Amino acid sequence: MTKTMTCKQLGGPCDLAFTGKDANAIIQQQDQHLKDAVAAGDTAHEPANADMRGRWKRPIAGLGWYRQVKKDFAALPEA
Repeated sequence: MTKTMTCKQLGGPCDLAFTGKDANAIIQQQDQHLKDAVAAGDTAHEPANADMRGRWKRPIAGLGWYRQVKKDFAALPEA
């Protein structure tokens, strides 16, 4: 009962796929991916990483993004 979303579907620049049983698991994987990519010098991921950090700093504003990801996840077919 897992589903897959890509970095791009979550607002990032690439097609790396994340698989999880719920949206939270996928969001955590993407957050780590963004951190790792930027730490490795990948400038393409810097804007998405900044957005991610901003969501956690401003949780009320970031809630809209979170709710949309949960809706998108729910609409996906099971992998």
